[in-house]
Order: sequence, then C-alpha cells, then structure tokens
Amino acid sequence: MTTIPQSDLIESIRAALQYISFYHPVDYITNLARAYDLEQSPAAKDAIKQILVNSRMCAEGHRPICQDTGIVTIFLKIGLDVRLVSPNGAAPTLSLQEMCDEGVRQAWLDPDNRLRGSILADPAFSRKNTIDNTPCVVEVSLIPGNTIDVTVAAKGGGSEAKSKFVMLNPSDSVVDWVLETIPTMGAGWCPPGMLGIGLGGTAEKAMLLAKQALMEDIDMQELKARAAEGHALNNIAKLRVEIYDKVNALGIGAQGLGGLTTVLDVKILQWPTHAANLPVAMIPNCAATRHAHFVLRGNGPVYLDPPNLDAWPKLTYEPHNATRVNLDTLTHEETKTWKPGDVLLLNGKLLTGRDAAHKRMTEMLSRGETLPVDFTNRLIYYVGPVQAVRDEAVGPAGPTTATRMDKFTRQMLEQTGLLGMVGKAERGVTAIDAIRDNQAVYLIAIGGAAYLVSKAIKHSRLVAFEDLGMEAIYEFDVVDMPVTVAVDTHGTSVHITGPAEWKARIAQSQQLSGVPILNQ
Repeated sequence: MTTIPQSDLIESIRAALQYISFYHPVDYITNLARAYDLEQSPAAKDAIKQILVNSRMCAEGHRPICQDTGIVTIFLKIGLDVRLVSPNGAAPTLSLQEMCDEGVRQAWLDPDNRLRGSILADPAFSRKNTIDNTPCVVEVSLIPGNTIDVTVAAKGGGSEAKSKFVMLNPSDSVVDWVLETIPTMGAGWCPPGMLGIGLGGTAEKAMLLAKQALMEDIDMQELKARAAEGHALNNIAKLRVEIYDKVNALGIGAQGLGGLTTVLDVKILQWPTHAANLPVAMIPNCAATRHAHFVLRGNGPVYLDPPNLDAWPKLTYEPHNATRVNLDTLTHEETKTWKPGDVLLLNGKLLTGRDAAHKRMTEMLSRGETLPVDFTNRLIYYVGPVQAVRDEAVGPAGPTTATRMDKFTRQMLEQTGLLGMVGKAERGVTAIDAIRDNQAVYLIAIGGAAYLVSKAIKHSRLVAFEDLGMEAIYEFDVVDMPVTVAVDTHGTSVHITGPAEWKARIAQSQQLSGVPILNQ
C-alpha cells in the first residue's frame, strides 16, 4: 500500500497547471515549426509565425500562452493499492474534487503568474465568475497498482465551443461526417491544432474518448513515414491519416485564413458500442494546446522539467508592408481604403468589450439609456485580458471569438458611431451584412499570440462595468498592435475568400502531383 499525502496531489496539480500555462508541449512546437516551413499562404504563414514567436516569449517570460487560460480537466487513474491521507497521516480532509480544486485555485492565484478566471457558476442564470477558476472537471478511474497517474489539461473556451457529436447509423461514413462538419466550425477553435475523435460507446463515452484522445502526443508525421516505408497500419491509423489528409485539403489554414495546414494531427479512440449505433464525437484542440502528465509514487510532489528551448525556432515578428493607423484620428474615409488581408499596426486608444459588456450595452440602448462610453469613430477589441503582474500594463490579451458578438453587431454599429471591431476568426452572415450596410470594418488579431499582442499595450484603464471583471470595458493605449483586415467596408471576408482559394490550389496541385499537404 502506497501512502500519498493529499498535499502532494494538490501541489503537483498546482505546479503542472502553472507549467502548461507558459510551456507548449514540445511535440506541438516541432510540428507547428514544420508547418511554418512548408506554408505557402502569406497570411497563414504570418499567423503561424506569430504563434511561434508568442510561444517562445511565454516560455522565456513565464506568462500565459493565451489570455483564455482555460477550463481545467484532470484525469486521475488511481491505483487500488494507494491510500490518500491528510497531513497528519489520518483520513483525507478533502474529497478528490476538493483536492483538485485546491490545486487549480493555487495555480490561478499565483502572484507571479496570475491566470484568468473564466469559470462562471450558475451558468444558465446569474453566470457569476468564481475568480479562482474552480471548480474543475475531474475524471477518475480505479486501476490495479500503487500509483496515481495524473493528466492535467486547460482548454480554452473558443475550441471547446466547437465540440461536436452525432449519432450516426452504423452504415454511415465517419470521414464524410467529419468533412461536412469541419467547415461549419469556422476558425474560432484557432487552427492549426488537433482533432480528437471518439468512436463508439454511448453519447457521453464518445465525448470523453474525444477529450482523452487530445492528451496524446502528436505523431502523424512518424505514422505517415512508417506507411511510406511499407509498414502496415491498423484500421484506426489508416482512418487517422485519411481524415488528416482530407481535412487539410479543405484549405482552411491557420486561423481560417486559407493555407496548407489546418490540423497537425488527428487522434482517435474507440469503444465497443450497441449494434444499432455509431456514436461519433469530435473535439478540436487550439493553438494554445496545454496538457501534461505525471505520476505520484508516494515520494513527494512532482515537478516537471522545463523543456529545452532549442526546440523553439528562433523567429522575430516584424510585419512587412504593414500600414500604421492612428486610432485617435481614424475616419470612415480611411477605413474605406483598407482591403481584406491588409496588415495594420494600430496606434492610439482602443476600447475593449466582449459578451457580457455587449449584452449590457445593447439592453441599455434598447431602453433608450446613454452608454457610459462614447464609441464614436472608435474601434472595439473583443478581449478579456489576464490580470497584469509586475510592471505589465496588462497581462496576455489576445482576441476572443467574434461570432459570439454577431447578434449585437448591427445595433452597436447603427446606434453608437462605432467604426469597427477587432476580434478572432470569422464573422457570420448577420454580422457581415451589418458591417457592409454600415460601411464598417472587422479586423483580426491572431488567436494564440496573446502575450505578443499584450506587448503592444502600453497602458490600460477601466472605463465601465467594473463588476464584469475581465469582461469589463477598458481603454488600451496601443503602439504598433498587429491586426489583419478580415472584412472590409464592402463586406468581403478573407475567411471566405482565403479558404476557397487555397482549397482550389491544393486540389490543382494534387491533380498535377505537385507539392502541398497530402504529400507531407
């Protein structure tokens, strides 16, 4: 019987969550760097470069990879010969859920690297932020042995929101369903990433399998190399390769801008299922891939070794052919000159606001009330930043998924004098119509480059809705903040034109036996 103090589990979880907040898994960086070298789409290559530069900055500065530091899931495999005890050796004073939550709480409130509290209690009604990011989600298995096997993951809401499930007929094609579904997910899950797919079991088992699959190391290139050398692949491996090739052939690309790499790997786990069913779950992992594994053996807490930063490519981000924009003198006439794909460097005062702020503002407007902020000739940035530490003006401050603000867009544009918005990923038809009708613009910052973006923010002040916490309205002073024009004043969207162009290019190159993705 192995005795493990509950404090060892708590401290190991705390340390691992801090670790994954600023260290990407090396396998992800290696494969993303490979995708960067191969990428031919200028917009996608620029996006991948920002993600790689951001990742190295975070690894060196020990600050979060993404402003959305995630909802925590902890997978515990507890040996039947393990006894968890309190500090004095007696029975534990906390439940397993409480132990895991305490590890999360301590990680999130670390004064040297504060993480963003994103968890809301009472989700259907009051949606009150718990501040310390608890409770987490705990999955427990009892297994033979005398150790506790732990996997921790912190998953952003943008990619979690794109989780999909379907109950197929046994005769239906999994591949066809995946290829029909991926384009409907947009770019809010921040590709390039991974797809975790769960097959079989029941509805809830398939979803769990899909999440567990994302914890595995990226090995698609090794798998394809084995196949090229003549080694036989099992059915699951063949299915992984087929889905990987066909998804990348869609041309969605990094951040949905059109390009060669949409996914770095596809992971599949399966479970026996009922004869009448074929449950299929699919969960994407974003560019802020965060997970770690360790084993408690009764000899104290576990601390993971830092990765060798030589695995990170030595890149710097200096956008070429970018146009500097003075936000303090911006006019409709100037925004009308911007074209989809143009890279801009924003300078001046930039307002922020996301879901909760937009809901409150549109309700005020509908009641005929005056807003506490004047948006005339301003841009609004969809962001919920991490709390600042040390001498930071603001913590990591990357964009949040813009489509959640689509239903508010027309009212904001028509009743506030707003010139445009900055967010992540595509806009839906409703928002694009409103943008075109009001000759507004929509710009994107790169998801997965939150720390890089924050370095352009020199000052931050709260201007409204303090009770909303990270969802309050702030005013940032920015210097050369990099963004890309995603929807121009005519309603042309780069998230529509880019993938269409690169899907056609990839198809043509395959017909000609040329480069791209399927021959990687």
